[in-house]
Amino acid sequence: MMNAPKLKQLAGLLALAAAALALPAHADGERIAVFTKNQTNPFFQVLRQGADSAAKSMNARVTHYIPTKPDSIPEQMSQIEDVIVKKADAIVFVPVDYKAMGPGVKKMNAANIPVINVTDKSDVGSFVSFVGASDYDLGLKTASHLFKAMGGKGNVIVLEGIKGSLTNIDRVRGLHDALKAYPNVKLLASQPANYQRLQALQVMENLMQSYPQIDGIFAANDAMAIGAIEALQGANRKALVSGINGTKEAIDAIKAGTLLATGDYNGFAQGCLGTMAAIRKLRGMPVTQSIVLPATVIDKTNYQALDVPVEKRACPRWEDAAKT
Repeated sequence: MMNAPKLKQLAGLLALAAAALALPAHADGERIAVFTKNQTNPFFQVLRQGADSAAKSMNARVTHYIPTKPDSIPEQMSQIEDVIVKKADAIVFVPVDYKAMGPGVKKMNAANIPVINVTDKSDVGSFVSFVGASDYDLGLKTASHLFKAMGGKGNVIVLEGIKGSLTNIDRVRGLHDALKAYPNVKLLASQPANYQRLQALQVMENLMQSYPQIDGIFAANDAMAIGAIEALQGANRKALVSGINGTKEAIDAIKAGTLLATGDYNGFAQGCLGTMAAIRKLRGMPVTQSIVLPATVIDKTNYQALDVPVEKRACPRWEDAAKT
């Protein structure tokens, strides 16, 4: 028979064992798969850096899955299957197409892998959380800022992103609602340049031949805004240009005085928070169902906070972001 001290010692050991079993399955070193759309868009480069920063600070590991052909649906589907076979602990997912990638989301759900949806809200599937920004609000605020800078009058061109993409639909919808408040701003043309710098340059070169007077250009992302600026400079013409995403090239152009403004889509914060949400879920910590970052317009008055190399930026505090 055990004496009282030994029984007490055994009870203590059993309590420790029970506490250990009650801990989350992962304490650190979690393997997070991060999916983004392409290798070319600076926004996704920054998002990946945000994911890396969050993973490093929380002692987790990130593997990036990026289609070699931009926005390739078959390639992203193949990458999803690879991640399922490799049994990633969690997934941070930017769908290349918010509708077409529905079957891929269902596969991830069927594999019981926690998925955080980032940037483009998926049309299908079950997610632990959504992290993004309001494309509509960014379109509305950035366009309103442009029209105000134009003095509330003049001719404007719109460079759209990829037709049918959720970001493009909502950003252009925001622009059209902004136009309602500025009856003396005339929309000359609205054409897609597929979020690509070179395509935007070519589209603008063609549009400038048709329209001798262009006062403002609203580009649905920064890459197209930079392409439009290059086209204007090549033709020795001037117009106010605004973009969206808050990329480094946009901040540099604002500093140089060639870009009026950019709507801050904050890819770094989205990458941080999406990865933090995935790790928190695995560790049994509370996760906010939806984080929508506030829409902010960046111009010459407030660009300084973003004029910092990405590698020197710090992720936002989860507690602060979860309040949004």
